[in-house]
Amino acid sequence: MNNFREGRNQGQGSGRGSGRGGGRGRNNGGAFGPGGLCVCAKCGEKVPHQQGVKCTALKCPKCGNTLVREELLNK
Repeated sequence: MNNFREGRNQGQGSGRGSGRGGGRGRNNGGAFGPGGLCVCAKCGEKVPHQQGVKCTALKCPKCGNTLVREELLNK
């Protein structure tokens, strides 16, 4: 008597889950675009955003703190 062959409670099912996840993340999954500013949350220094370079990869030229995208500070 093998439960696997009989198919009792062995399958994974084909449902769509419990409804968790599947969201689009920050900014509804969209990018902020090539323009904009990177801002220091500590001293307020602003530098132009460079396309292809994350603001968080940059350091503030005044105080050395990590920069963030301006749109994220205004939320």
